[in-house]
Amino acid sequence: MRGATPRSARLVAGAAAVVLSVGLLSSCASSDDDKDTPGNAATYETGLVNIPKAGDVKKGGTLSFAGYGEPAVLDPAETIVAGSTGGLEMAAIYDVLMRWDSEANTVEPQLAESLEPNEDFTTWTLKLRDGVKFSDGTPLDSAAVKFSLDRYLRLGADEAMLWSNNVKKVSTPDPLTVEFELKTKWPTFDYMLTTGPGMVVAKSAGEGKGFKPVGAGPFTLASHAPKEKITLKANPSYWDGAPNLDAIEVVFLNDPHSTWDSFKGGNVDMAFLRDPDVVDEAVSAKSPGYMNLVSLGNVAIINGTKGHPGADPRVRKAMQLAVDAKVVMERAYDGAGVPSNETFASFSRWHTDVDSLPHDPEAAKKLVEEAKADGFDGKITHLDSSDPASKATALTIKASLEAVGFEVELDLVANIQEQIQKVAIERSYDVAGWGISWREAGPYGRMFATNHSQGNLSAGMPTSPEMDALFDAFQAAESEDDQREIMGKIQAEWNELVPALVFAPSAEFLMWSKQVHGVVDSTNSLVLLQDAWIS
Repeated sequence: MRGATPRSARLVAGAAAVVLSVGLLSSCASSDDDKDTPGNAATYETGLVNIPKAGDVKKGGTLSFAGYGEPAVLDPAETIVAGSTGGLEMAAIYDVLMRWDSEANTVEPQLAESLEPNEDFTTWTLKLRDGVKFSDGTPLDSAAVKFSLDRYLRLGADEAMLWSNNVKKVSTPDPLTVEFELKTKWPTFDYMLTTGPGMVVAKSAGEGKGFKPVGAGPFTLASHAPKEKITLKANPSYWDGAPNLDAIEVVFLNDPHSTWDSFKGGNVDMAFLRDPDVVDEAVSAKSPGYMNLVSLGNVAIINGTKGHPGADPRVRKAMQLAVDAKVVMERAYDGAGVPSNETFASFSRWHTDVDSLPHDPEAAKKLVEEAKADGFDGKITHLDSSDPASKATALTIKASLEAVGFEVELDLVANIQEQIQKVAIERSYDVAGWGISWREAGPYGRMFATNHSQGNLSAGMPTSPEMDALFDAFQAAESEDDQREIMGKIQAEWNELVPALVFAPSAEFLMWSKQVHGVVDSTNSLVLLQDAWIS
């Protein structure tokens, strides 16, 4: 299964962590006749889908959830905050200061009372709710927020570099006010408080081996049996009243087909899917849930550091011209979904009319010949996992590259830990199956982290001053129209830079049974369960 690779976002923890993902969805416009067919962008709209009407709220019961990847530690400073990597559990324990409303496409207060910018978006003022307490009884005040943010940066969380490069000062003028002074104009700063930085960790939680998750969310950790399940119990002192559920039980089945079968059989109430074949089936079944679309979800990143073939831009461009995304996805997933090698495919509101690089083997051959004339030996090592879909992807890439003059050696590793070690830590690879994961809601954060020269999740991908400048312009833009215009320029620069071979975006589907109600959506495929109940 593809779910065994970093591209499918198991769990990655610590400073070397990279958000990973797998899957695909349509990059093609649809007709009215095929609007609801699998693999179609119109079917995979971001947001809540197929939500049934609910009756009177019922109190009590345990909600069972088949998670995608088990978090090693429920700490937003040590674990990537996403629905596939323990995000649901951490949101239940810590809550979030702000949340993204997919229907309104706005960031709204959650644990916070308000968040307002000054006129030029260089200072943001956060107001906290009075009387909120952590589950240990201590107050969640401005000092607690600042402590948690300082801790987040010190421990090198996945968005720590983004934060430190953009936030000049955090001050606490009174117990219920936090002021963020930025280094530059940032109209979408509020998205930062919907993820890891917006999860406030109590001082009593500690860190390292002695860490115990303590937050102000609607649930607390009851138990964690590694490789089996996590149990959360209701927090009766939650600031918005005790949750409807008594408990949440998270299990880890470690196979997408087993997860889907278990959900269909009624053995779990909720499940997270991102492998394209099972996502297609779940979408066809019109299961209720939260659909989140992730661009650059299925890629092979290129090591552009000195001493690797990818340091030569001709080699990088030749590889992308040689590989047909459609063939890759057909071989890996038996035709599930539809491929695209664009940064943002046609489903996305960030899609532009700037074309991506075409499939052009003849042009690829010429570039390879030019590089060889200057001393390139033609040799490339492709790293990926050894599960069937990853192996099929690797073999397809190998054949495509060798057809234009490359000599490709495959390095198919046995497990995710080895792949992360080679890619994110050692950077001892030429090309590697991975996921970059630019998201629909507030994409700047992930763009900066993965492909800006100051980002901490590039894993060796080439960057450029031109791309940095475009990211900075995107950050400062005040309207989506302005941002979209810049996104077209980002696609054009991507075509020149070629930091990765792009095969498809991905669909992440957090689905639940028709008996589950009151689920609230947010960013990064997170859902909030303080109002959830089972009929």
